[in-house]
Amino acid sequence: MSLPPLVEPADELTVDEVRRYSRHLIIPDVGMDGQKRLKNAKVLCVGAGGLGSPALMYLAAAGVGTLGIVEFDEVDESNLQRQIIHSQSDIGRSKAESAKDSVLGINPYVNVVLHEERLEAENVMDIFGQYDLIVDGTDNFATRYLVNDACVLLNKPYVWGSIYRFDGQASVFWSEHGPCYRCLYPEPPPPGMVPSCAEGGVLGVLCASIGSIQVTEAIKVLAGVGEPLVGRLMIYDALEMQYRQVKVRKDPNCAICGENPNVTELIDYEAFCGVVSEEAQEAAAGSTITPKQLKEWIDDGENIEIIDVREVNEYEIVSIPGAKLIPKNEFLMGTALESLPQDKKIVLHCKTGVRSAEVLAVLKSAGFADAVHVGGGVIGWVHQIEPDKPVY
Repeated sequence: MSLPPLVEPADELTVDEVRRYSRHLIIPDVGMDGQKRLKNAKVLCVGAGGLGSPALMYLAAAGVGTLGIVEFDEVDESNLQRQIIHSQSDIGRSKAESAKDSVLGINPYVNVVLHEERLEAENVMDIFGQYDLIVDGTDNFATRYLVNDACVLLNKPYVWGSIYRFDGQASVFWSEHGPCYRCLYPEPPPPGMVPSCAEGGVLGVLCASIGSIQVTEAIKVLAGVGEPLVGRLMIYDALEMQYRQVKVRKDPNCAICGENPNVTELIDYEAFCGVVSEEAQEAAAGSTITPKQLKEWIDDGENIEIIDVREVNEYEIVSIPGAKLIPKNEFLMGTALESLPQDKKIVLHCKTGVRSAEVLAVLKSAGFADAVHVGGGVIGWVHQIEPDKPVY
């Protein structure tokens, strides 16, 4: 559907701005009026990572007048494969500061506002209230539902994107004109069911594909051109090089934008998404050891079986000496249980401790009462025991 422009045009463009945006100005659907609207627009990018990198760079190049950046993390070497707004010299720096430098290097006429804090229920309404449109580049479900609910309550449109391995999705959610994220995904997936990019990986260039779609949609909404992805979900398969669309209808029973909403204020999103299930939390209570404890058990020759529940590709990057690889899904399917030794103490680990806690719950229910898992996982092991090994 066609929608009216989201923002009013600025009073004028300077001579330098006319020169810079000339290729936009000669497009009839954008022209002087559309470019003035972009100049007057205030857009917030949630995250300066995989999706935030191309989004910020192209929003800046397009001439969006004010760009806000919500980001609390620091640049890590593993980011550089896809987060192109940062460079080798930025490792260890604030991502927000690094992104700001890159944005101003692209377009010095942009006003960059930094929010170097974690986006939470306590600050999201104040931050979002300063902007016309939100671009969501987050990679976890708790923040996605937080962004959605805040935008619905503030009646603001936002452009959503998601990436995983070779697949990407994008849409525009605006409850005034169509569905919201909860209409598409009423409930988050069970904890551990959908791996994050840190666990499953992502093709670096996929970020550019989905990030550029997000910016295209943002420009269309701001300037009032074309038909934004309101009520449509764009799905991209990089391996097959296929784009397809799925219609998304507004759910009259939606918890927040439906006819009788029961979510009328922000909630505890970590609890709602259950970052770790109750079963996993109960299993891990009293059955969690540190990497140093595991090292002592190994050195003392304890009768243990160390099991790595990550995926093959992760195991090939770095592993704990003596660990046997059995991916988590084999435990969830039940096929791994019969191969476990009955005369040894089972010690589980994953990357950080989330997946191993979920598997621990499975083992406890199957009768392995003395099984434990390693808090902090292989990342904790590398930091505390073998700092020369790579991390990912």
